Amino acid sequence: MAFQVLNHSVVLVTGGSRGIGAATAKHLANLGYAVCVNYISNQTEANHVVSDIEKQGGKAIAVQADVSNENDVIRLFNTLDNTLGSVTHLVNNAGVLLPQMRVADMSAERINKVLMTNVTSYFLCCREAIKRMKNGGAIVNVSSAASRLYQWN
Repeated sequence: MAFQVLNHSVVLVTGGSRGIGAATAKHLANLGYAVCVNYISNQTEANHVVSDIEKQGGKAIAVQADVSNENDVIRLFNTLDNTLGSVTHLVNNAGVLLPQMRVADMSAERINKVLMTNVTSYFLCCREAIKRMKNGGAIVNVSSAASRLYQWN
């Protein structure tokens, strides 16, 4: 028996087209949330998640946006506002895990890509969500256990 959210709850799941993000989006839809599945490049997988949610009677949309890009984040939230309504919950799940390498070998470009995707994107999405969460809400920031798996040489 699924728990049903009583009020109009809208959740944005960044990186929601596959893996943990897709599973989270489907689970929250089963709980009664209207779901925005964010993706950066895999529209087919994002649409598949939306289709799975709709087949179960849920409401969902897929929106392409690079959440490390401020303009994309603003567009993402504006699209969400105009389709499902203002976000009440945010799951910051998007992130990159690039092939491991020694810090001594990292370029500034690589470091900035990781920081923009794994840190800046969370703050940008939190900022836009907080602006819309007038009567409370919840933000969940997902992290990977991979950060603890690295073996130092």
